[in-house]
Amino acid sequence: MRSLVAVAGPILLSLLILLTFGCNSPVEQREVASPQRPDYYGTLEPFAAEAIYFVLTDRFVNGDPSNDHRDQGGRNPTFDRPLPECDGVAGNVGYLGGDFRGLVEQAEYIAEMGFTTVWITPIADNPDQAFTGGEPITCDSILTDHGKAGYHGYWAVNFYRTDEHLVSDGLDFSELTVALGKQGLKTMLDIVANHGSPGWTMPEPQAGFGWIVDGNGELLADHSNLPPRALDPKDNPLHHFFRTEPSLAELASLDPHNPEVVDYLAGAYLRWIEQGADAFRIDTMAYMPHEFWIEIGERIRSRYPYFYMVGEVFSDDPADLTPWTLAENGGFSVLDFPLQARLREVFESPDGDYARLAERLYLDESPYRNAYELVTFYDNHDMHRLGAEDEGFINIHNFLFTSRGIPAVYYGSEMGFMRGRREHAGNRNYFGLEGIEAARQHPIRDHLGRITQVRRESIALQKGRQVMLELAGDRAAFYRVYQHGGISQTALVLLNKGSAATRFDLVYGVQAGTWYSPLDGQFRLVEAGQGLRETVGANGVQVLLLDEPINEPTLQGLLDSPAISGR
Repeated sequence: MRSLVAVAGPILLSLLILLTFGCNSPVEQREVASPQRPDYYGTLEPFAAEAIYFVLTDRFVNGDPSNDHRDQGGRNPTFDRPLPECDGVAGNVGYLGGDFRGLVEQAEYIAEMGFTTVWITPIADNPDQAFTGGEPITCDSILTDHGKAGYHGYWAVNFYRTDEHLVSDGLDFSELTVALGKQGLKTMLDIVANHGSPGWTMPEPQAGFGWIVDGNGELLADHSNLPPRALDPKDNPLHHFFRTEPSLAELASLDPHNPEVVDYLAGAYLRWIEQGADAFRIDTMAYMPHEFWIEIGERIRSRYPYFYMVGEVFSDDPADLTPWTLAENGGFSVLDFPLQARLREVFESPDGDYARLAERLYLDESPYRNAYELVTFYDNHDMHRLGAEDEGFINIHNFLFTSRGIPAVYYGSEMGFMRGRREHAGNRNYFGLEGIEAARQHPIRDHLGRITQVRRESIALQKGRQVMLELAGDRAAFYRVYQHGGISQTALVLLNKGSAATRFDLVYGVQAGTWYSPLDGQFRLVEAGQGLRETVGANGVQVLLLDEPINEPTLQGLLDSPAISGR
């Protein structure tokens, strides 16, 4: 009873008595009040059906060595710039060869894990030298860029041109999206609006750094190797694209109030959509004001009404994320950083308590426009990778792909690649064919592929309303319910992250019918009032599906309760 109270909040006492684990008291079940079939779902967002594999393109697979440009940069070469070792592992801040060809050649590898979308880092043209300004890089530093090349893609010079390290003959971005599509993969493109490349602190000006170039190659703006407050946008036309207040590191920050900047960026984004981008991940979204994103959103949605966009608002505080999701501010989705912080806490240690996730799920009465439309994740390229054992990865994937939200996994996590490593200590290291072959034999990937496939085939796990039953210690149990448009499916999810098997006793609230387990291919026949008992193995998951309309009074009561629905 305690676990249900902790998660569901002030649910009516009668409902608490009706639905409990291990309760053997007979209860009188109420009649269904209406023959009409009500709607139950978490979201109708089409993109909620997706599962995302995040690739830092240059670090994935080098499919075409001819585009490495290993001689680029002169005195400041851009290829293969290793850092000093951090606890025995060296990071690298130069290009390492990953490209579109590598993505296409390994698209089957991604798809066979059950992913349906590939999120790739920005593709716009970056400077052709390593940066000579900035702060020195250390094992633990962030936003320190001295000696770094634009391998990551976030330092655009020409927002309309694809970087030469990514393309091959006959394989530009438009061809990439087509090729990935043939493998059943959508393309989520990372875009940047807040800034271009680093614009000052160089001992001498470097070509490209602090520049903005148009689609025809004409120079529109130049930061002139000056700090922001020294710019003169009123009298120098090459400064008018930039803000005069410092932003991130030494990056040349674009002026969101300049209509020319808005036109320039919106035109670039629309170009990438025309070439096949299916969704955008928006870098550093919170550094540009709501008015800017409202305008960008309106321009995109006027031509592509259902285009999905998810922003990075790098904060663990839900209050910082909420405004960006509201309709009056453009109604964007966001990456779920608050839940991510709790996921790490629960799964990095075998002793982590599931109860810590409760207040960050926001299944009902959510501060967000819709928590079910957030992208859920546990690490990425800007933070240290998950530092768990294999079992921690298996358990976190079991939760991520059955709970609310659109799950995203960072490349290599399917084998615990560089686990626990920060940005300059190996987080972004090259994966390559060697990594792919090793991952194919890895137990994390094996378990990941099973649960992603279950989600891929279940509309309830993709879009269904989530009703918590238990969330404490090593155990979690919940329903996902989707009933809309003539489709009805209920998923019962049972999770055990403990080192020993555990039994779940569901005596009341389980709808009668034939439930199917896609994980073991077996059926469970449940008769009215009989309940269900299921044993879940160590570090295990069980998912049971019922493709019938909801008619079980207790479950209906939970789904209809204002206390948890927010209606």
